[in-house]
Amino acid sequence: MLMAAAAALGAGEGLSNGQVLNPFFAKLARSGSATPNKVRPLHILQIGDSHTAGDMISGAWREALQARYGSGGRGVMAPGRPYDGYLTRGITAAMSPEWSIAADFGKGWSEGHPPLGISAYTLTSRAAGATMALDAEPTERFDRLVLCGMTGPGAGAVTVRMGDVSDRLSFSSASARPECRTVTAPAAQTHVDITTDGGPVTLTSWATFYDHGGVVVSNLGVVGSQLVHFSRTDDSVVAEELQTYDPDLIVIAFGTNEGFAPRVSSFEYEAILRSQIGRIRRIAGNVPILLLGAPDALTRRSELLANGPGGDSSACREENAPSISPPPPPPTPIGGGNLAAAMARLGTFLGVMPGADPSLPAQAGTAQPAQPAAAPQPQALYPPGAVVQKLPARAPEGARTPLFPPSGLSVVRDVQRRVAASLHVAFWDWEGRMGGRCTALRWTRANPPLMRSDYVHYTKAGGKEIADRLEADLDRLTGAGR
Repeated sequence: MLMAAAAALGAGEGLSNGQVLNPFFAKLARSGSATPNKVRPLHILQIGDSHTAGDMISGAWREALQARYGSGGRGVMAPGRPYDGYLTRGITAAMSPEWSIAADFGKGWSEGHPPLGISAYTLTSRAAGATMALDAEPTERFDRLVLCGMTGPGAGAVTVRMGDVSDRLSFSSASARPECRTVTAPAAQTHVDITTDGGPVTLTSWATFYDHGGVVVSNLGVVGSQLVHFSRTDDSVVAEELQTYDPDLIVIAFGTNEGFAPRVSSFEYEAILRSQIGRIRRIAGNVPILLLGAPDALTRRSELLANGPGGDSSACREENAPSISPPPPPPTPIGGGNLAAAMARLGTFLGVMPGADPSLPAQAGTAQPAQPAAAPQPQALYPPGAVVQKLPARAPEGARTPLFPPSGLSVVRDVQRRVAASLHVAFWDWEGRMGGRCTALRWTRANPPLMRSDYVHYTKAGGKEIADRLEADLDRLTGAGR
């Protein structure tokens, strides 16, 4: 019933430049299913924003692949619990309060932060006895734990306890550098805990793997972030982690927050996208890259009608909804003569130049509308300090601003498609596979709902539907699943 309803909301083939993924498909075909022998699992690593952090889509994709090929473990995660409401499908993470948190965006971002790695979160404890723990569901059991952190003079150590295994890992060294340490167990485990001693400890990521074939899908997302924020991560840390975690496919899933920014410049966004794809290729080597296009998402914020020059912000058709006023004339695009000014703004935004950028984009998501007192409260979706789009006060249906996709979203999507073709990156048309423009309205009002009432984020059912459509397009390319 749900699948039939969702199918009516949009269908079609959405994958372009799929031949780029052939090395990944070849490994997937050889992986078969889980095996009792020691075999490294196939590893998909995804970086992105709240869609990735919430794990509704990546989690459903993980479950589908692991049901077919076997589970290779939970994969790479931010260490500990980097914010309240941290969603960890398949595992439960805990930590003591002694850890300080740095991030590439939001409350955890500041000048002078410790180096950031692929998870975009770094946790530091200066107190002996600080702890972290991870409990996995049976489907995500593991026999290999990886801890990545910073070594240096005076650095402390952690004691790792995993079943009958207890191992002390020292991060003290003559020079400061990133380093990943591995602890293995002779049998599958579902619990691990670490305790610090002997000095400060800084961790940039941790991961669990089950080395008996199968598939791993790592989701590394920061709520409210854009791809430009990922550029704040440290090359040497990311390089050490990628060498250790050895992904077979890297998925880049940003674009929603870029499309909801107060001002979207195709010139500036293309420069960021090209530079970060180039950076990832330089660090990761010949790992295939899949770029997910920005999905359909809606707002009533009139200031976003013309946030992307040339983009389409016409109103979505709502029953008894008023027609939308035409947007004001778009601002003048950045020309070549203003390149220096644009780069200066970008440098300031990245923290390279002093001063705060007053145009820092707001988070695209929205807080949920108030519920009746008797209804259970949903789990927090946003970390402390995240800037979220507020829903306007409820007004009579005829008086409210109509729903529309910000014009910046189509600008972002056009750049993504063009850059993917130019740089030979696989591209998946997320919006198209939802059914096209304004389909977020129907997804939100479906029964059961496939999107939350903010018209941006997905329910668990909606996340599964997106994951199924992505996997169907990948299967169609390889002939799998027939």
